[in-house]
Amino acid sequence: MARILCVDDTPTELLFLEKVLQAADHEVTTAPHVPAALEFLEQEPFDLVISDYRMPKLTGLELLNILARDGYDVPLIMSTAYGTIEDAVASIKAGAIDYITKPVRREQLELAVSQALELTRLRRENAKLREEVAQYRSGREVVGESPSFQRVMRVIETVATTNATVLVQGESGTGKELLARALHELSDRPDQPFVAINCAAMPETLIESMLFGHEKGAFTGADKRVEGAFERANGGTLLLDEISEMRLDLQAKLLRVLQEKEFERLGGSKPIRIDVRVVATTNRDLEAAVAADEFRRDLFYRINVVPIRVPPLRDRRDDIPLLAQRFVDRAVAQHDVEPVRLTERALQTLRERDWPGNVRELQHVVERAVILTKGPEIDSGAFVDFEPTNGTDGQPVGKAPRVILHSFSLGEAEKILIDEALAWTEGNRTRASQLLGISDRTLRNKLNN
Repeated sequence: MARILCVDDTPTELLFLEKVLQAADHEVTTAPHVPAALEFLEQEPFDLVISDYRMPKLTGLELLNILARDGYDVPLIMSTAYGTIEDAVASIKAGAIDYITKPVRREQLELAVSQALELTRLRRENAKLREEVAQYRSGREVVGESPSFQRVMRVIETVATTNATVLVQGESGTGKELLARALHELSDRPDQPFVAINCAAMPETLIESMLFGHEKGAFTGADKRVEGAFERANGGTLLLDEISEMRLDLQAKLLRVLQEKEFERLGGSKPIRIDVRVVATTNRDLEAAVAADEFRRDLFYRINVVPIRVPPLRDRRDDIPLLAQRFVDRAVAQHDVEPVRLTERALQTLRERDWPGNVRELQHVVERAVILTKGPEIDSGAFVDFEPTNGTDGQPVGKAPRVILHSFSLGEAEKILIDEALAWTEGNRTRASQLLGISDRTLRNKLNN
């Protein structure tokens, strides 16, 4: 049995639809025009809508557009006495699930309704199955029930099945790459490649080859042809992590690839066509970088088609218990230790902390507590002495690394400090420049000299 809403300005037609559908054990609601139908839709859910094509006030085609605009997840069968090809094409293009012509025959109506309901059921089951498979495959499903995080997930679920370029912005450790993977898994291409490139961690001399590949002999040491990230991600998704760290000249090449959907390998002359969904992430304010001439304005507009801002953990404290328990379970399995649980006092301690290093910091703190705890419970004392972090990027500030100088040369001292800062931040130039007290551009220039 299904709940079906019938919309028609002809009373005899409504009566016919109602009798046939009720005889088939469906629950039927009738509306003489579109405004009345919209009132019913606002009050209760329906499994199917059957609407006349031509009606006064608003047409069936306008009803279809309203359903799509306002996010009603209900299929619609269009009926009309004007059974032209143009009407059929317009209805299907607007999102109608089927099309029947008047005078409607009982067998025709029953078959159309049965097929529409079955197709809708299969679509919804498939969407649910894809989501479950995505979570199972990754083993790192995104966790969060706070309103701010659920808003992010709704945007991801909405945009996932499109090809729009997505820009994910947020502080370090908020899980931007995890959200990019979730977007890929929920897309129409989950079985295609997911390729991640960290623009901050790659040597600047190699990033162009890493992105676009190279031909044999393109430069010294290029002894064979190599496919780049775009080529390897063809048909799937390419994640450009920390895109703000990309050189300006490469930004121009990236813009061309995004616009033209083609590129050439280094040393090559043959254009290579690609179908790649690009997701970019950054922990910087890209608009400020554009204003400072550190990021191309046209590229910013091109990748900012769908902007997603990930809230820091301090703004989603209700998610901390869920995340903490997930990290406990993962650490127990990874280190093969006895199962433990977090006490209420431990959870309260975790809730009260601001977590400047966000989810990544929470994960490391919980993992350490699991390893060091003896017994079945982790209490608040396990989190009293963990290493403090600074307020911007979650990097430890306890004891600074010991730097040994072999001379009084300022050039050597500068090189050693830069090397130590890069090692301390695991190659992230943005965080290294913050530790050194210089700008990203200054650090980049020093590394290139």
